[in-house]
Amino acid sequence: MQQSQFVFRHGHSKELELFPHIKEFSIRKSTAIQLESFTVELCENLQFVYIIDGKFEWLINQQHHVLYPGDTAVILPGQKLGGSKGYLGIGTLFCLCLKVECLELKGIINFGNWSDLAENERAAIGKILLLNNLSVLKVREVPGILQEMRSEILNQEIGYATRVNHLLDSLLIIVARQSTRQGNSRRDFPQAFMKLEQALRQNLAHQWTVEEMAALVGLGTTAFTEKAKNFTGFPPLNYLINIRISEAMKLLKRSTLNVTDIALETGFYSSQHFSTTFKKLTGHTPGEFRKK
Repeated sequence: MQQSQFVFRHGHSKELELFPHIKEFSIRKSTAIQLESFTVELCENLQFVYIIDGKFEWLINQQHHVLYPGDTAVILPGQKLGGSKGYLGIGTLFCLCLKVECLELKGIINFGNWSDLAENERAAIGKILLLNNLSVLKVREVPGILQEMRSEILNQEIGYATRVNHLLDSLLIIVARQSTRQGNSRRDFPQAFMKLEQALRQNLAHQWTVEEMAALVGLGTTAFTEKAKNFTGFPPLNYLINIRISEAMKLLKRSTLNVTDIALETGFYSSQHFSTTFKKLTGHTPGEFRKK
């Protein structure tokens, strides 16, 4: 792999004029220890760092990690990054920094309009990265994608901007897939499902699909549906309705909230739909339940 240094920064490098979402793209070589050169700071963007050679000891999201060649560090916006001893380390790094909007409370990373991925795919990838929260991955395709991006940006042949964005999409897909694989290897289905349920409760207003839910536990829709039904006794969407109703029951105890707001907040498309479903599952209308 070619290892000559370069640093492209948006706003400073003409190579990134067409890519406002790429804040930095670089290969950096560190050949000496410089104390206090890499102190822990809050990251505002989504960063991917591939270790080409060397050894690095970093704090990522307040956890100590030792990174070796072939490792890819994934740092989410809002997480802290720095050397565990205050310096970078010795070796060579391939770095990519993407501007994204992270709405962690809603379990969403907004990647922007440059991506050609379907909206539900982008949403699923963002949720996977936030839920799995794996800071170091083994993804063999990463250096090839980054090297090809560099070639496209430097050569600027016809269609290069489209090609670079397609490569970014590919990077997001393989990182999300590997994050799911590694996440599944360290937990069984009940643990994965509990984490999924937490994500559902945090963003009930979202119109969840079975495909999105399956992606968050790293399974295909058929396998996920079967496992979810065996684990909960309900098909996934029925279980989701049960969660929505349970959360609505909590909100109905707050007299300051009206029924329509509660319906929309818990993912029902109208107050009528909410009332019908609520009575079917509880035997009472929302108004009757509130009086009781």
